This record gives sequence, C-alpha cells and structure tokens, in this order.
Amino acid sequence: MKLHASPPSPFVRKVMVMAIETGLDDRIEPVFHALTPVAPVKALNRDNPVGKIPCLVLDDGQAFYDSRVICEYLDSLHDGPKMFPADGAARWTALRRQALADGLMDAAVLRRYETVLRPEELRWEEWNRNQGLKVQRCIDALETEVEGFGDVLDIGTLSAGVALSYLDFRFPKMRWAATHPKLANWHPVFTMRDSMTRTEPPAG
Repeated sequence: MKLHASPPSPFVRKVMVMAIETGLDDRIEPVFHALTPVAPVKALNRDNPVGKIPCLVLDDGQAFYDSRVICEYLDSLHDGPKMFPADGAARWTALRRQALADGLMDAAVLRRYETVLRPEELRWEEWNRNQGLKVQRCIDALETEVEGFGDVLDIGTLSAGVALSYLDFRFPKMRWAATHPKLANWHPVFTMRDSMTRTEPPAG
C-alpha cells in the first residue's frame, strides 16, 4: 500500500501511529510530498480528488481518504485488539473523542496556514483568533475526559495524543499543559510509545 504523506501533518502522523500500533507499518510505503493548499501535487490529486493528505492507495489502485476512513480500514486488516470498538458505549465514546481531536487538529492546521502561508497583509486576525478559540475549547473538553482514558488505547485516545503533540510541535508558546494538569500528566506517557517516537516530525 502507498500512503501520500507529509511528515509535519498531524493527520498523517495519526495514520502512521495507527499502522505501527496494529503491526501494519511494514505494509505501507509513504510517498512524501511538499504540499500546501497553494502548491497542489498532481499525483495526489489523481488519487484523491480533494487533494488532501493522508491518502492510502491499495495495491489494486483503490484509494481511501481521509484519516478517519484510513484508520478504520487499517483496523479491519489485523487480528489484534481493535482500535475501533465494535459496538456499544465504548464505540461511540471513541468516535466522539476522535472527532474532538480531529477538530482540534483542523483548527490548529488552519491557524498554521493563516500565520505562515498567507501574506501578512492579507491575514484575517478575527478568523485566526476564532480558530484559536476552537483549539482552546477542544483542549478544555479533553481535560474533562482524560481521567476516563485510563490505559485504553483506541482511536479516540490515539487521536487525542497526536493532536496535543501537534500543538507542542507547531505552537510551543501556547503552553497548554500549564493550564491543563490532567492532560499534562497523561500526555507525556502517551508520547513515550514506540509509535509516537518513531513518527516524530522533523524540526522546522
């Protein structure tokens, strides 16, 4: 399988962490792109008409996108403990937490685009500020839930860990851990997982 990817993307990292945790990483060949919203990649666009990463292309040419779909597909390929609970309250909790973490990553990536890619004279401060408020609300919501994480590793807790790591990577001055002590206790343990250390994005 081929994965259209860019190392700094938190959504790509989410997929790669999932692949490592499920023992499928050796079946995936990452194809890295220098991709931005204003620098499309033709090869990616052929496989994903939305033009976004990650995009997983199977050996028969079938493509899956976005990270939620890819992760659930990968979960169907292994025989170990499932990252997507099959049914009941555990499933809906995991999916809701995934949606919360994905929303955090969406808003954080948009802030990154606004402050780095957009020409300074065209930046919309009110819009950027509201993306920051979305990020803050998501962190606050995770803080209320983290005691329920326990030792559970599923798509919800995995996504939360990757999302917080993206904030540390792109927005270190935010210092979210200083005001969210429960998450601050949980997150360092999560980042020590082999899947996280092996997918650490490059600096810069």
